Amino acid sequence: MKQWSRRNLLGHLGSGLGALGLTELLGAGSLPRDGSPPLDPSAPHAPRLPHFKPKARNVVVIFCSGALSHLDSFDYKPALIRHHGTPLPGGDDLVTFQGANGNIHQPLYPFRPRGECGKMTSDLLPHIGELADDLCFIHSMHTKTATHGPGENYMSTGFTPDGFPSMGAWATYALGSENSNLPAFVAIPDPRGVPQSSLNNWGAGFLPAAFQGTPFTAATPVRNLSRPQGVDEATDRATRAFLRTLNERHLKRFPGDTEMAARISSYEMAARMQVSVPEVADISSEPEHIRKLYGTDDSNVLKAGFARNCLLARRLIERGVRFVQLFNGAYAMGEGKGNWDGHQQLKTDYDVHGPILDQPAAALIRDLKQRGLLEETLVVLCTEFGRMPTFQAGAQGRDHNPKGFTTILAGAGVKAPFSHGATDEFGWKAVVDPVSVHDFHGTIMHLLGLDHTRVDYYHNGIKRRLTDVHGRVVHNILS
Repeated sequence: MKQWSRRNLLGHLGSGLGALGLTELLGAGSLPRDGSPPLDPSAPHAPRLPHFKPKARNVVVIFCSGALSHLDSFDYKPALIRHHGTPLPGGDDLVTFQGANGNIHQPLYPFRPRGECGKMTSDLLPHIGELADDLCFIHSMHTKTATHGPGENYMSTGFTPDGFPSMGAWATYALGSENSNLPAFVAIPDPRGVPQSSLNNWGAGFLPAAFQGTPFTAATPVRNLSRPQGVDEATDRATRAFLRTLNERHLKRFPGDTEMAARISSYEMAARMQVSVPEVADISSEPEHIRKLYGTDDSNVLKAGFARNCLLARRLIERGVRFVQLFNGAYAMGEGKGNWDGHQQLKTDYDVHGPILDQPAAALIRDLKQRGLLEETLVVLCTEFGRMPTFQAGAQGRDHNPKGFTTILAGAGVKAPFSHGATDEFGWKAVVDPVSVHDFHGTIMHLLGLDHTRVDYYHNGIKRRLTDVHGRVVHNILS
């Protein structure tokens, strides 16, 4: 029997009682409450049952950073043509984000009927338009901010300030993943860089850090994943085994140390990812006709880079990754130069951005469909807000418009072809069956088999959720 000195005994008793008290103090803001899923810190991404039978098992979000103009893409408004060059009715002395507005301006790209349903979409994105029979358009979206950073936050997290969990984090917190060798939530930045709110779009906020999205692209691997130079595989494996032994001893000494269990889990995941991530990101194994479908070898380097990212998204989904957020457009490249923020020269900018998005994004939907994956995958195409029916005074572009814009859904559980809601005749304000961002998020969670009012996390004395205290499921778009 181990002999204890008086000092040793008092030291262990003191640290043990103190640790219990400290744990209670530190954990008071983050202990699970009613509605929180049961989590095993040693396996935070273990699959968990939804509230009810889901229509979707996975989600891909294509986020068009910079505010894609709905009036020049998917929301056909003949009144803009009829009233081109005249003041906007009700818009006297209208001042928006960048200042005064000029007159109404007609769409900068012709609209044509697409698919068997005859949906009118523009020549800006003809490949996506050709998929009209597979798409569900929500034309009555509205949001609460006209600023890009807060707008991206709001669309990704349901809140305008920084520090709140993203929808991918909430989804994986609730459901876990079906692949233990890859992250449950992957964020794929644009080849040109990250969006304005950067990792806020895929952050875990106050949820456990395990649920933050892992950012990587087809061209840029996960950082700090490869073995250091000079360390061979055998040495690396032996080091991990020794570390695992030390960690297991620590857990036996301090059972219930959830932070240590989570850390061990993250290290073991990183070790598995050393093999799985290079494999999933290597698109050279794809048949030539698939690479051609996406445009991965296009002479347009940016289009080819985004195409490879889209193909990566499909490869992640077919391997069971729960949530993939794919970004089109980046920040800090000059206004409208690297994203959809068309203030000054919208036509010139969109002539560049349209081809980068169009073929690859359409190919992703086509490819998911032909593999049978679209039946259980929800594809979302969204942006942070819309743009005005007028041109800005003294400019050749449209200012920010949070009052009305379009998002698109495809795949598991949504009606197609279908159009929900409408903006007014000029595309300025959502007037028929308006859909808020909280409604949008609640509907996505519903398709995943989740009651958005029951997925919560107790933080700083408040029971938080993705949809705050708002949100209703838009049942009209559900199949």
